[in-house]
Amino acid sequence: MLKLLSFLKPYSPLTAGVLVFMFVHALSELYLPTLLAGIVDIGIVGGDSAYIFRTGALMLTVAIGGVITTIVGNLLSSRAAAGFGKDLRRSLFSRIESFSLQEFDRFGSASLITRSTNDVTQVQMVLLLILRMMVSAPLMLAGGMIMALSRDAQLSRVLIVVIPLLAVAVTLIALKAVPAFKSMQLDLDRLNLVLRENLTGMRVIRAFNRLEQEKQRFNEVNLDLTATAIRVNRLLASIMPVLMLTLNFTAVAIIWFGGMRIDRGQMMVGDLIAFLQYVMLILFSLIMVSMTFVMLPRASASAARINQVLDTFPNLIDPPHPQNGGGAGGVEFKEATFSYPGAENPAVNKISFRAKPGEITALIGGTGSGKSTLAKLLLRFYDVDSGAIYLGGVDVREISQATLRDKIGYVPQQSFLFSGSVADNIRFGRKEATDEEVRQAAETAQAADFIADMTGGYSAIIAKGGSNVSGGQKQRLSIARALAKQPEIYIFDDSFSALDFKTEFRIRAALKKETASATVLVIAQRVGTVMDADQILVLDNGKICGAGKHAELLKTCAVYREIVLSQLSAEEVS
Repeated sequence: MLKLLSFLKPYSPLTAGVLVFMFVHALSELYLPTLLAGIVDIGIVGGDSAYIFRTGALMLTVAIGGVITTIVGNLLSSRAAAGFGKDLRRSLFSRIESFSLQEFDRFGSASLITRSTNDVTQVQMVLLLILRMMVSAPLMLAGGMIMALSRDAQLSRVLIVVIPLLAVAVTLIALKAVPAFKSMQLDLDRLNLVLRENLTGMRVIRAFNRLEQEKQRFNEVNLDLTATAIRVNRLLASIMPVLMLTLNFTAVAIIWFGGMRIDRGQMMVGDLIAFLQYVMLILFSLIMVSMTFVMLPRASASAARINQVLDTFPNLIDPPHPQNGGGAGGVEFKEATFSYPGAENPAVNKISFRAKPGEITALIGGTGSGKSTLAKLLLRFYDVDSGAIYLGGVDVREISQATLRDKIGYVPQQSFLFSGSVADNIRFGRKEATDEEVRQAAETAQAADFIADMTGGYSAIIAKGGSNVSGGQKQRLSIARALAKQPEIYIFDDSFSALDFKTEFRIRAALKKETASATVLVIAQRVGTVMDADQILVLDNGKICGAGKHAELLKTCAVYREIVLSQLSAEEVS
């Protein structure tokens, strides 16, 4: 928790203002009982009406001043806490954005969302409480004890019994609350995970008629969270009765013993009233501190989770002196080997090939053969375990990630569109693309016709995730997005799978003209997609088992021939 306070530095003036105003508020609270004691002892008992009016006016002024300082102090503390939360969320987002896929896999998207929202809110709420209480509560506690002692030291013995009892009760409850709050945040992570999977996978759930099973799954994690929340709230609920019971018994004890001292002439009525108010201030300040300590465990658990993210640095970092590799020089894999974390065998093993500019290099193979992994390695989503990948003769690890990815137009297996207009989605890779370039990209991707049929054309709104367009339309828009970027290297990762053969043929024919001078990598499972490639690489179990053109591979590569025969008839092959 203390580590996160560095985010409060930009708001030091606001924090200082809070301290000043809360200090004045505490002084006004401590001064009022003394004025009231004077009114009782001098004004009422002594029959001095002028003193009552004069001191009453002073009390009113002090009370109004206390209200004003409280309002201003609360306003400043709210602004400081809100700014703290804003900066913390921004830092979390920046750190998460810098993560490689390995760090994403480690935390999980559901947990990262919870840490960036709910956990930050918990810390922000406690910080707000601390800002408001860290001056006024200790000052009222210490000042109240001093003023109570000054009124009657003998009667102050009541506090010697009460305060330790309160401290022990609050400490015991706080110690029990810490593990419960940690468990509650983990339960919230699981709830977010299930909810997110249900929302994003709703079509699959309905297609397989799994609604009841998913409801049961959600109910299980929801009940776990509910049970933990009930356990925590029971702990919190036990605090207030303990505090109020202690408060009332203390008031009864003070009035009882104070009445006896008044009866003996050892104490005045005004002093008893002032003493009682000071004790109430002491106990209320203890209650405020107690509430802070009760909320602190959950905030501490949230702060620890936030620090886990902030203390995690990406495995993939830019070199201190990055070079500017040129895509015009082509792409070369040299003995590249990579294993996913926890995997027994490498996903790709000693892969070596060169993709030249102006040529189409196709990768084909069975599921899990390592085709998409090669694309991820070239984009530096991961780094090779051994070997190297070169772009224009420069190791991709010697190029900054931003520069590297600026040179690549990537069309992933699973097309993803962002909420916004059609034009915005096509311009996603290059904001400065002109309207003509956007239209040209759409025409090349064979998307112009269906865009024209949409209400608003290029201004038509795409729903979140592209849920209002078909799979084939999403793929064509994704291809248009890569084309509008006008990169030096294109990666089409199974980007034609949702298209019919006629549309695919037209797109590939149009792409030849648009990508004539670029290095093109086509990853596919359809033989028809790769037959015309300048170079076909056949992958099997993470290794290249064949390389060449279609006719050559039919004769020399058994794996390729098996793939071809599984998709084409013998007549078509011949």
